[in-house]
Amino acid sequence: MKLSKISTALLAGGLATQVFAAPPMNKNPLAELPYANKTENGYSLEFNDKNYSTASAELNGKTITYRAFEKIVYVSNPVEAEYQTLNFYVPEDYYQGKEINGYNAKTAPIFLPNAIGGYMPAMAAVASQAGHDGKTNTILQALERGYVVASVGARGRTLKQGDTYTGKAPAVILDLKAAVRYLHANDDKMVGDANKIISNGTSAGGAMSALLGASGDSADYTKLLDEMGAVNASDAIFAVSAYCPITNLEHADAAYEWEFSGLHHYSRMDMSRLNAKTFNDRSMKQATIEGELSADEIKISNDLKDQFPEYLNNLQLKDEKGNALTLDKNGNGSFRTYVENALVLSANQTLNGLNADEKKAFVEKYKGLSYANGIVSAVNLTEFVTNKARMKSPPAFDALDLSSGENDEFGTTTIQALHFTPYSLKNSTANGDIADAENIKLLNAMNYTDNSKAAQHWRIRVGSEDYDTSHAISAMLAVKLQMSGKNVDYALPWGVGHAGDYDLDELFNWVDKIAR
Repeated sequence: MKLSKISTALLAGGLATQVFAAPPMNKNPLAELPYANKTENGYSLEFNDKNYSTASAELNGKTITYRAFEKIVYVSNPVEAEYQTLNFYVPEDYYQGKEINGYNAKTAPIFLPNAIGGYMPAMAAVASQAGHDGKTNTILQALERGYVVASVGARGRTLKQGDTYTGKAPAVILDLKAAVRYLHANDDKMVGDANKIISNGTSAGGAMSALLGASGDSADYTKLLDEMGAVNASDAIFAVSAYCPITNLEHADAAYEWEFSGLHHYSRMDMSRLNAKTFNDRSMKQATIEGELSADEIKISNDLKDQFPEYLNNLQLKDEKGNALTLDKNGNGSFRTYVENALVLSANQTLNGLNADEKKAFVEKYKGLSYANGIVSAVNLTEFVTNKARMKSPPAFDALDLSSGENDEFGTTTIQALHFTPYSLKNSTANGDIADAENIKLLNAMNYTDNSKAAQHWRIRVGSEDYDTSHAISAMLAVKLQMSGKNVDYALPWGVGHAGDYDLDELFNWVDKIAR
């Protein structure tokens, strides 16, 4: 498994760059437009190559002209058509018989970004929208690179019609799979190669990008996809780009405390105030919650920490040299060393690009690092995590009072929130019940890493300063995929928090390497 270079620079004075992922900042400009494939009899799942608009944008001194096939509903029986849509963008040059970056109309890969975060409903991103903090839209940058872009929307946990919830698990992954099926079914009619679909997502979107790649064509989803009117085609994809995937939720609480149990101060965004409207229009500043763990929470932290070694050891993980990755009852061992070594590599990649003053600031800034001959020789994970506050109080995901977004995600059509771990069920303060075991399974990429139709190529990025979930979560996923023969490019870019799309040049270089 390759731990590739990330060129994450430090700001003057040694302060780490922090880039936060978010969905589009402005309202969706397509909201008032009719659905492109609406007919008198419902929704046509045959792609119409005549129904498009042409647009241009300036990027890096170049004019990017593209055709926009927007607001396509990808299932015949949509429950929430506003979200169950995709926008399909194609560089105009392909219609003129030209090549871009070595690709043509038949060979161009299909870049499949989602805007999912917090398991909230997410509309398909639009090429004409500004990117986060005024940065260039990822879609435009992909088009410049010669990719076709299929921006996909999906339902989420807060959607409701009357007294019925319409976006609880596993709706989000079913929607993504249905969109991929649409692309495969219409491959002959659309520009680009549906056998080279590369998904991309951040946070919960990263988890769903990973799950989409791992669970391709799994029979576990077939009946549900048929019921929602997904076209009968493959939902397998070629490659996965996953930024900070919030996955493996049923073991994420234990993993979180394995890494962060020594931290008692927390600072996090208040996700409880988000709904579908505020999530897709982030003009409002989100509130932050800060505090100290109580004595009861510290006990919970210790309980959960003690659970993690048994789970980790049962995975029977091995590194690429065949060495077992394990933990003793105290949470120490070769798996901890594996995570620490990933941090060592990341630290040195950044350190090597600094001048003398910046290196001095770097050394002074970070606790938990040891040095030899001018480079980082080791990272003590226990000390390293004290460089900032934890983001979540225990349990980090399956809250005892059912208040977390993940509790909300595992609700039903009639129940808003449910537990999804035995520990939180046993200690519930809300008299909560537990989610259906099959729904929990269907949302975890770790359950499908050995799937024969899983994506072959994987790029997983989690920032060294990302405390939204444990670094163990992405490490376990990366190792499991590598053990199953996948091509895995895994790294912990230095100084980056909970973020995505911060290294698009490097991401697209990786796409070119696997897709040409």
